Amino acid sequence: MEFLLTTLVMTVTPGTGVLYTVSAGLSRGPRASVVAAVGCTLGIVPHLLAAITGLAALLHTSALAFQTLKYLGVAYLLFMAWKTLRDRSALTAERDDAPRSSARVIVDAVLLNLLNPKLTLFFFAFLPQFVPDGHPHAVLRMLELSGYFMLLTFVVFAAYGRFAAAMRDHVIARPAVVTWLRRVFAGAFAALGAKLALS
Repeated sequence: MEFLLTTLVMTVTPGTGVLYTVSAGLSRGPRASVVAAVGCTLGIVPHLLAAITGLAALLHTSALAFQTLKYLGVAYLLFMAWKTLRDRSALTAERDDAPRSSARVIVDAVLLNLLNPKLTLFFFAFLPQFVPDGHPHAVLRMLELSGYFMLLTFVVFAAYGRFAAAMRDHVIARPAVVTWLRRVFAGAFAALGAKLALS
């Protein structure tokens, strides 16, 4: 229960994944918001595996490895900010159900999480706290906890996205609001990039 409550607090707290899922819900509707939630959830898999297998220790001890991954993440967040600001067709009433669009949403979501080394270090510090010392199946236990974490992440992100999608019709009917939202999302991606750069 303690693990689930802690996980809930962490997933509900807005971050890159929530921002991206909400953006997808507003720009492309409910289907895209769920696809984005799937992508963000898949994006944490490498971090969980790195923490479980001990690869996070490499990022912790190697400044070069951490800095390289960090600045790739910064560059991608800034790219997302630029793309959001430049995309004049993002918030329209048209439905976008093309498979290619879904693939693009998932790729962007995965990369947003994948290129954030802080997630690996977070899981490296977080997961072992809920596995007692000397547990005979510690790796299996961490895999089980990781499964719960991913499930809760998907549910929370999908809820954010579906709520945003429900507000979509009200938003796209107001051009001034659309422009303001585009700038807010672009600014938020840029701010997250700056925060990661300074970490």
